[in-house]
Order: sequence, then C-alpha cells, then structure tokens
Amino acid sequence: MSKDVLTAIKSMSNSLSKGQRRIAAFITENYEKAAFMTAGRLGQAAGVSESTVVRFASDLGYDGYPEMRRAMQELVKNRLTTVQRIEVAKDLITGTDVPEMILNSDMSKIRHTLEELDRKEFSNAAAAISRAKTIYIVGVRSSAVLSNFMGFYLNQLFPDVRVISQSAFSEIFEQILHIGEGDVLVAISFPRYSRRTIMAMRYARDKGAKIVGITDSESSLVAQLADLKLYARSDMVSFLDSLVAPLSLINALIVAVAEESDKDLEASFEKLENIWTEFDVYEKYEQ
Repeated sequence: MSKDVLTAIKSMSNSLSKGQRRIAAFITENYEKAAFMTAGRLGQAAGVSESTVVRFASDLGYDGYPEMRRAMQELVKNRLTTVQRIEVAKDLITGTDVPEMILNSDMSKIRHTLEELDRKEFSNAAAAISRAKTIYIVGVRSSAVLSNFMGFYLNQLFPDVRVISQSAFSEIFEQILHIGEGDVLVAISFPRYSRRTIMAMRYARDKGAKIVGITDSESSLVAQLADLKLYARSDMVSFLDSLVAPLSLINALIVAVAEESDKDLEASFEKLENIWTEFDVYEKYEQ
C-alpha cells in the first residue's frame, strides 16, 4: 500500500475500536520500537490480544501483520540514529538467547531475499557486469566490506575493476572521473544510505554508465537511480546492520558473472596459483 502506517492510522482514527485505539496510540508514540515487535509483543505492550493486533493490520488495509510491520520498518529504517538503534535493541534482546535470535534472523533474511529475488533482473545485472569495459564498485561505511569483497574476486576475473575507496566527496569523484558509456557502476548501500554513494550514482548516470544497485528495497534512493536493481534484506540489529543476506547475494552475483564471462577461468586461476606459489602467498601445509 502507498500510505505509511502513521498516515493510515490517522485516516482511520474515527473508526477504530477501543482496543485498536490503544494499538494506534502505542505505534504513534513508539513506532521505532513497534516496527521490530511481533504481533504478540505489540499486543502485550498495547494491552490487547495478539488477534486484535492482527485485525488492526487488516483493517488498516494490509494483507496481514507481517506486511504492516515491514511498512513500519520502511518508515523508521533511515531515521534512527545509532543511539536509537541501541535503545530499540535493548527492548528486543533482553532475556533472549542472543546467538539463536541473531542467527535465526539472518537465516530468515537470506530466505526472504531468495524468495523475492527477480531472476531476470539478476541475470541482466550479471550480463552487464561481465560485458563492461570498466567495472566500478562503490560502497562506503558498513557497505565498504561488501564492495571490497566483490572487488577482490572480480579483480581475479577482469582486467579493469576499480573499488572506490572511502574518502571525501571530491576524492570519490576523482576516482570515477573517466566513467562513461560501456562502463558499469555497482552501487551498494543499505540504511542509513550513504550520501557519497548516491552522489557517485548521479554522476555516473549523467556520464552514461550503466548502474547496478544493490540495496534493501525499491523505496531506496539507490533503487530509484539504478538501471538494474537487486534487493537483499538487511534489517538492523542493535547498532549494526545485518549484511549476511547482501553478502550471500553478492556471492551469487560473482558466480553468475564468472559464468556469463567468456574468460578462460581455469587459465586465469592457473596463473594466479603460480604467482601465489612463487611469492609464498599462502602458508604451505607440511605433512
């Protein structure tokens, strides 16, 4: 649905039951916490039953509570500061088995990413990257881990791969100064979205380069600026972003790009193995 949760609540305020008004009041005052609660937990916080919460979501026009919760997360994900994330996490994590909660959450994100992946868009992105004259990869702050990982492997497949390092605005533009038609910019950003990544995308688009965006949803500025869009779930956990699903998606993309490429992978890696052996890159196993 196009309206956010707070707008939907306001438009329905005159027709809500007593229990639903309690839910509406709690969400309005604590939407940054409500966005990460189960229906049962939200019902407890608002003093109503879980079934009342589920009916409330339906009455607002959502297909169910999970869809309403995703809408709440869309509302807050780019607004929360690190301090606010920690405050939310305290309420969610207290009294729970942290490893079980986090690992199960990450597995769920990978599963949802797989289910929601547009296979045609994925194939088109792999083809675009494999045929590019020069591949530029930009991802700053926490997304720098992803861009460096992707760049490390693509550099073993292609002669001209450039990972844009984290730096000031002007220095980023200097690194993509010669980008143009025939090139591809892979832009990676998740909430809170980096302004430097968005600015680099706008510059690349103006120069005629194709842009592959890897982000969390179609409402992201990355998705709005990209020619090809790949989505991965990365809901926040405490003060950090979960990058498990994005990394898994990038893993799949690297393999698909290698398959799409006409490079002789066996010959390339044979050369690399010779170099690694000559310069003692890896510790040798002595029997």
